[in-house]
Amino acid sequence: MAACIRPRWHKKVPEQIQQTRGKKGSKRHLLVDGRGVPLSIVVTGANRHDASQLEAVLNGKIVKPIMENEEENLCADAGYAGDEPKRKMVAVGYTPHIRPRGEEKLAKVINPSFKARRWVVEASHSWFNRFRKLIIRYEKLDATYMALLHLAAAIIALRKTGIIYG
Repeated sequence: MAACIRPRWHKKVPEQIQQTRGKKGSKRHLLVDGRGVPLSIVVTGANRHDASQLEAVLNGKIVKPIMENEEENLCADAGYAGDEPKRKMVAVGYTPHIRPRGEEKLAKVINPSFKARRWVVEASHSWFNRFRKLIIRYEKLDATYMALLHLAAAIIALRKTGIIYG
């Protein structure tokens, strides 16, 4: 029986460090109200971090509050933790509420009737995904994709507000 001898050049390679290549695709950044109605939509590349697009999302808000001095609260997840995102939220006029990971789960154990407010955004993303044209982005032009997103947002807003007969 012959022994298996490794050639000298065949050294054990250390584990490779994950490369930071750009991801393909696009990402929707949303600002919604308490019911999940979209107020602002920004589309960026999938490799962009959410906190880097915070200012664009906050400034892209289409609907302004009815009362000028009304306090607006902004619930965000742990991805927006830090001093710089909080400063941007306060500069636009929001009171930031950023909870660390796991804190909402503890609050749910203590108080079973507790409802996490930031999950409204995930529900809104789910409503967008119900439009099958938006699940996979086939549009090459940003303007075409944004037009479809705005149409879907208008339909979502109409469904959430309902039709009032007079």
